Order: sequence, then structure tokens, then C-alpha cells
Amino acid sequence: MEILNLAGNLVNGTVPGSFGRFRGVYLSFTSLGGLLPPDIGEGCKLEHLDLSGNNLVGQIPASLGNCSQLRSLLLYTNLLEEQIPHKIGQLRNLEVLDVSGNSLSGPIPVELGNCSGLTVLVLSNMFNPYDDLAIAKGDRSTVKDDFNFYQGGIPSEITKLSKLRILWVPRATLEGNLPSDWGACDDLEMVNLAQNFFAGEIPIGLSYCKKLRYLDLSSNKRLAGELIEELAVPCMSVFDVSENSLSGSIPRFYNQGCPEVLTSDSYAIEPFNPTSAYLSFLARKLQVGTHFEFFGGDGGPTVFHNFGDNNFTGSVLSVPIPPKRLGKQISYAFYAGENLLSGPFPQNLFENCNELGSLYVNVSYNRMSGQIPAEMSKICKSLKFLDVSGNQITGSIPPSIGDLVSLVSLNLSWNLLRGWIPSSFGLMKDLRYLSLSGNNLTRSIPSTFGRLQSLEILEMSSNSLSGEIPEGLVNLRNLTVLLLNNNKLFGKIPSGLANVTKLSAFNVSFNNLSGPLPSSYNLMKCSNLLGNPLLQPCHEYSSMSSSDQARAGNSQNYAASPRGSATRRNGNNGFNSIEIASITSASAIVSVLLALIILFIYTRKWNSRSKIISTTKKEVTIFTNIGVPLTFDSVVQATGNFNASNCIGNGGFGSTYKAEISPGVLLAIKRLAIGRLQGFQQFDAEIKILGRLRHPNLVTLIGYHASEMETFLVYNYFPGGNLEKFIQERSARAMDWRILYKIALDIARALAYLHDQCVPRILHRDVKPSNILLDDEYNAYLSDFGLARLLGTSETHATTGVAGTFGYVAPEYAMTCRVSDKADVYSYGVVLLELLSDKKALDPSFSPYGNGFNIVQWSCLLLRQGQARPRSSSLQGYGMQGPRMTWLKFYTWLLFVLLIRSLLDLQ
Repeated sequence: MEILNLAGNLVNGTVPGSFGRFRGVYLSFTSLGGLLPPDIGEGCKLEHLDLSGNNLVGQIPASLGNCSQLRSLLLYTNLLEEQIPHKIGQLRNLEVLDVSGNSLSGPIPVELGNCSGLTVLVLSNMFNPYDDLAIAKGDRSTVKDDFNFYQGGIPSEITKLSKLRILWVPRATLEGNLPSDWGACDDLEMVNLAQNFFAGEIPIGLSYCKKLRYLDLSSNKRLAGELIEELAVPCMSVFDVSENSLSGSIPRFYNQGCPEVLTSDSYAIEPFNPTSAYLSFLARKLQVGTHFEFFGGDGGPTVFHNFGDNNFTGSVLSVPIPPKRLGKQISYAFYAGENLLSGPFPQNLFENCNELGSLYVNVSYNRMSGQIPAEMSKICKSLKFLDVSGNQITGSIPPSIGDLVSLVSLNLSWNLLRGWIPSSFGLMKDLRYLSLSGNNLTRSIPSTFGRLQSLEILEMSSNSLSGEIPEGLVNLRNLTVLLLNNNKLFGKIPSGLANVTKLSAFNVSFNNLSGPLPSSYNLMKCSNLLGNPLLQPCHEYSSMSSSDQARAGNSQNYAASPRGSATRRNGNNGFNSIEIASITSASAIVSVLLALIILFIYTRKWNSRSKIISTTKKEVTIFTNIGVPLTFDSVVQATGNFNASNCIGNGGFGSTYKAEISPGVLLAIKRLAIGRLQGFQQFDAEIKILGRLRHPNLVTLIGYHASEMETFLVYNYFPGGNLEKFIQERSARAMDWRILYKIALDIARALAYLHDQCVPRILHRDVKPSNILLDDEYNAYLSDFGLARLLGTSETHATTGVAGTFGYVAPEYAMTCRVSDKADVYSYGVVLLELLSDKKALDPSFSPYGNGFNIVQWSCLLLRQGQARPRSSSLQGYGMQGPRMTWLKFYTWLLFVLLIRSLLDLQ
């Protein structure tokens, strides 16, 4: 018996019908494609089969159920479809099954409960266990999206498997209640069922799983009830129930005898043993994380407990860490933000702080009150991250806070703090993030802030600070964000701030500053200086032409030079520095122009040849019959050879053209930019998925053409234009609120279909008004769906490095690059705000609030100011006064209520 190992090599071709004498076959990431042979399991003697990371399509052959000796079956990251075959349940010796990263559907087979040897079951995911370090650091360049779309829930026959150690099924549209029977679960270590639609309570059966180290039930939304004290939370390296509807208090949990915290050495990878590879990967996944690294983590053992975004009440009693784990330099994170927690400042969280290597605490946006303890620095010297923003903390900031020298991030914003800022902050040499915004702090900014050489973000806006901006801030070479707006600062802006090269966000608007501006035009944007009447007018800098600035600068240099007159007189004897620079610049410009002319001539010749070559491939694949012939030549002719006069839109993927194929038959042709495809084989497979989608509120993909020199998609044409144009024109005319409601509901239905009903599910990733089309009756249609996936996340028009457009991209998506349907929902919410307010996501009227201020922040600002209800007094200054005010006053809240009700009906 032999082993065939070509993993990572370029093989191409298809999978052979039989592997004959081979005991192990490893063909992962070899560019294999096509269908898996239906008889691949006939006469099978395989123990290990790894075909992951290829372009395999079609079904998983049921004949694999005949491979009775099979111990591992790895098919992840392909394009496989349909259900998992029931016959896989015949594999009694199967230890590892991974079919994640495909387009599977249907219910999870109950028969998998017959695989008595099953140890690792991964049905959905986005990682490659053999590339653990890259994924743990957030590098998803080699990872494809997971579009497995299962129906129903997890069969209890699977959760009762006695040897099961890993159950990994996140974001797979599972629903119903969690299984109540988890068997003896003596070996169960890791369960990930996050981002599904599970409801009901967390079953008590999980409390019997004493070895459980990883439990992620986050983002199910519908999990409710109270947490039971018997859960082995103190023993878990990861416990995450965030973004649900859990209630009651956070229990103390029982202190139990726990195994050691997972480290990189917890499991060793054994050759040709996939079980060890998965365990090792997940152990490292728990240990290494970019989040902890950013906030000063050392990559050592970590424990992460997340109770955030629920309905927990009461006060926090203590952190659930057993005594056995104290004193071992563990990094511990306790997150419970966005709940209903009350009581005094959570001093109990720090009772075991000094026995930890580092502590991270987030209890933001709760209802906590009281004062910051003066002795806090004594009881918690290892505190690295503290976020108590959005609470009701009162009193002053104690001077002893400077003794928290390990702090890397401190957020005390949006509380009720008063008094002055202690100068002891200057002792925090490792501090990288400090936010004190939204309080009532007075006096001046301490000059000791100039000692914080590690500081990257400093936010002190919306206080009552006075005095001058400390000159020492110019020494903070790592500073990227400095927000001092909405205070009472006076004096000059330090000129040295222009030399802080990393500073990208700067706002001193609405103070009492005076004097000239620093000579950094990129930094000193006019919108960041508003509300300072004594400052030198910003328009004097921005309106001066570059030539005027050069002349003014030359005059000043000449007048300031004691040898100016002599230099002027002797100018005929040679070139001065200004003349030399001018000649050099002119020469460089001429050289560039000559190069561009040569490149243009060469490109035209190459294009003429390319057109001849491309004429050999002119097929147009048709999904929908439109009643008239649709050919390559007819499309090109109808668009005037893609003439600019027929262009009706431009986007990151290409341009869209109006085409009248025959009298009265109008189509929209989206011409994709050449070289934007991941590969024609994968493009062909995935575009066929989009061609099968049919929904009343989706633009219909009629067909496509793809060749090496030309690629275009054929859609139906809508005369009403897009929603962006509709919103722009609506501000000048009255509009029935029912039309707005209809538009919003149409798009909600389209997204619900893409996310929850189509197989495989599709994430749009660029929901915005320009991608929403209207017909003559204001029916709305979502367009460009699936293109972000087809073209790759790194090849879109977004400047964020992720698929999407600034102003519409969810903040967590932009930071983590983790794709989920939540990103689409966030973008849809931005569209709703635009539809209601007639403002753009990044509206010019937001400029007084600083660079990057968007419609979501503006809406939150109205909420905080109590101006969310459209009263006439609150509409002044927001562009909502006048004849439209009556409509907003009576119908805005009704619209929200109807939308929420309709969205619930879609579930």
C-alpha cells in the first residue's frame, strides 16, 4: 500500500476514477477541477483522502461511503454542491470530516451519527488548518468564502458521538433550538456554532462537557434565557455568547478543576494525522490573535470570555477564572459591553488582576455609575486595556491612574467625569490609545502628554478644556489621530504638528484658537478648523494657486536673505537653485509625456491585434430567453462598440452600457475590466450560480460572455435609473412616503433572499444606492450581487482593502475583513438613513464634524442630543426644515415600525 502526496503542486486536470493500491492520497491545492468520479469509492482501500483547495464541482459521490477503511476525508475549499451523501454515515472508522468552504445545502445527515469514530467534524469555516499561522494573523489571501447553506439544525445523533472532540459549524444558516442531548461528551473540547439562527436557551447538557475549552455561540441573536452556573466557563479558553438575547445576571460559575490553558505546544502535529493538525491549529488560534497583539499581548496563553451585546442585568460580581490558572502569566479578556449592567464602577473585575500576566476589560455602554477607585493602580498593575465608555461614571479622574504603567488602551469617553486631567498620564509610556471625549473635563491639557511616545490615538473632544494646545504634542511621532474639537482651547496651533508625518486625522473645530495655520495643507483641512473665528482664514491657503504660492514663497525667501540683492544682481552669471529646479521639473515632465505617447501608440497596435485574436471566441451563454437572438456581435453593435455615448454608469467592476438589441428590447451590458477575474474556470462555475437566481427584486442576469480579451454580463434594463439619482432628485419634489416604504421593503426582500433562501447563499458586499435600480413604477431591484465574490475581495473599487465602498462598509468588517451577512445589513441601514434624510453617506454638510464623519455618526449624534424625533426646532441646520418637515414629523417613525415588522415577517 502506497501514499500519493502531491499537495501544493500544480497538477491540473481532473480526479482519476480510482486510486487503486493507494492507502493515502493527498492532492490538496493542486488546481484540480471538474466532477468527482461517481465510482471513486468502488474497490476503495483508502484511509486518507485529501482533495481540499481545488476547483471541484458537482456532488460529493455517494460511493465514498464504500471506503470502509477511510479515516479522514478532506474536501474543504472547493465548489461542491447539493447535500452531504447519507452513505457517508457508513464510514465507521472515519475520524475527520471537513467539507467546509463549498456550496453545500440541505439538512445535515442524521446518518453521520453512525460514524462512531468521528473526532473532528467541520461543516463550515474559513480556514486552512495546515496554514494556521497565516490565518491566525488575519491573512485570508488564500482562503475562499464559505457558502455552505444547510437547512434545519444539528442532529442530536451527532452531538452524542462519544469520541467527538471538535464540532465546527459557524455561519451555516442553522436554526431551531440547540440540541439538548450532548451525551457523555467526555472528549468534547471545541464547539463553534456562531453566526447561525439558533433560538431558545443554552442547554444544560453542555454543562456535562467538562473538557470543553472552546464554546462560541455568538451572533445567533435568538438565544435567550439565563446562563446556568454549571457551565464550565472558568475552564474555557474561549467562551463567546455575544450578540444574542440572553438575560439575567452573569453567574459566578463554579470554580472547577480545569486543564491547562491551550498553547502552541498543547498538540503536536503528527505526519498524516489530520486530527492532530486540526487540534494544533485550533490551539494556536486560541493563543495567537491580532486583537491581543495590537493591545500589547505577548502571544502567550490567553483566555477570552465575551458576554457582550446581550440583555444581562445586575452588577458584575467577579471574573470567572479558577484559582489554578492564576499566577501563570495568563492574558485574560472580559468583555461585557452593550448590556444593561448597573452598579458601581466594576472594581470586582480587578480582584485577581495582579496574578494575571495581563488583563483586558470592556464594559462599555452599560449603566454603571460611581467613581473610578483611587487605589485602582495598586490592585491591578497588569491592566492593559480598559473600556468603560458610554456609562454614567462620575467624579474626577484620580491622579494615581498614572501608576497603571502597563495600560495600552484607556477609554473613559461619554461618561459624567469632571475636574481636570491629571498630569500623571505622562507616566504611561506604553499607552497607545486614550479617549476622554464626551465628559465635562476642564482646565488645560497637561504638558506631560508630550512624553507619551507610544501614543497613536488621542481623543479629548466635547469637553470644556481651555488653555493652549501643548507644544509637546509635536514630539509624538506615532500619533495618527488627534481630536480636540468642541472645547474652549485658545492660542495658536503648534506649527510643529505639520511635521508629525503619521497624523492622518486632526480636528480642532469649535474652539477659540487664533493665529496662523501650520504649513501642512493635507493636515489642516478647512472642515477641521471651523468655529475658530480668530484663526487665519483657511480659504486663503486653499484658494491660492500653486504658482502664486511659489511666487509668494520665493519673495519671502528673497526678502529674508541678507544676500538677496547680490544674488539678484549676479543672476546672469549662472543658474540659481530655483531655476535649476524649474529646468529639472520641466525636463522630467517632457520625458514622462514622451513615454506616455510611445506607450499609447504601442497599446493601440497591440489592441488592434488583440481584436483579431479575440474574434475566435464569441459565444454568449444565455440563462434567460428574451425572445430575440443574443450574440456577441449584436451586443457589441447595440452598444456602438461600447461607445461612451451609450454608457449609463461606471463602477469598480467596469462600465454599464445601454443596448437596444432590437426595436423595443433594451438591455444593460456590464463590461468588466480586463484582468479582474480570479480565473476563468472559477468564474464560469460561479457565474452559473448567479444565472440561476430568480427573485422579483433582483436584477436578472440574462447571460454572459467571457474570453481572454472581453468579458461582459447581460442584464435587463430599468428606465428609472438608480436610487442615488432618485434620492438626489427627491429633495426638490414631494414624494409619497409609501413609495419610500416600498423601495426599502423591496431591497430588504432581495437581501433576505440572497442571505437566507438561495442556494448557495450570496453576500452582496456593496449595498449602496447606485447599485439599486428602479423601474417606472418605483419597484426596486438590487444589482451587482455576487460580483464582489466573483472578482475577489482585493480587486474592487473600495479603498479600504475589503469589498465595499467607504461610508457603507461595516466598521468591524473593515477592521477584521471577516465577511458576513451583517456587513450587508449595515450597508442596508445606511441606505435607509439616506432614503429618509436625503443626505449622502458622506454628505458635505458633515464637514464641520471632521474628516470621515458619516451619516451613521450623524444619526447617533442626533440621538444623543435628543433630536432624533423630527421637531421643527431640531431640524434647523440639518437640511430638514421647510415643506418636507411635516412629512418627516408624521411618517418617519411609522416607516421604521413598518420596516421592522416586514423584516420580521421575512424570517
